[in-house]
Order: sequence, then C-alpha cells, then structure tokens
Amino acid sequence: EVQLVESGGGLVQPGGSLRLSCAASGCTFSSYDMWWHRQAPGKGLEWVSYISYGGRTTSYTDSVKGRFTISRDNAKKTLYLQLNSLKTEDTAMYYCSRDSAGRVRGQGTQVTVSS
Repeated sequence: EVQLVESGGGLVQPGGSLRLSCAASGCTFSSYDMWWHRQAPGKGLEWVSYISYGGRTTSYTDSVKGRFTISRDNAKKTLYLQLNSLKTEDTAMYYCSRDSAGRVRGQGTQVTVSS
C-alpha cells in the first residue's frame, strides 16, 4: 500500500520561502508521475504542480508559475516543492498525490503565509 508523508510546512511572512518534501513508500516511486495539490480553508482541492516520473516534464497552475518549483529524487523516493515569494493567498494544506485528482495523497502539511 502506498504511503505519502509530507513535511516542511510552517508559518512564513509574505515574500518568504519554504521547501516541502514528500516521502513515498510502498510503491515503485520512480514509475509514477506525481502531483502537488492544496486546499485552502473553505475551498476545494486545487492542483498546483505536476512532474513526470523521470522528472523531465513539469507544469504549474498559473497562480504559482515563476514562484514554485517541483522536483524529485527517485533514489530517495522523495518529491519536493520549493515555494518562493509566498503570498497570503498561498495559505493552504499542501498534499502530494499519486494521481491528478488527488485521490491518493498524504495527510498534508500546512503552509500559512501571514505577517
């Protein structure tokens, strides 16, 4: 059974940075495309970023382009999301997911952007 464990969230001021990690187990991580999703209070689950299984293809939702960077280390079975120039509207629970809809995801890590 696949397990995804996110970490790295926290409280940061606007303009700050965080690096989220997602450790995978119970699956052949290097064979799977991966996604980051987020859910803000009172809102639905939103797709944030995608990376192909080999890491060569990435994509981002428009609101984070140029500020967030997705990457992966298949040897370590770990997915990353670098968050720069954070805005208050980035406040959300962030999840790594093994599918585009976010059905198979971890427990999440909270990112709060506030002054």
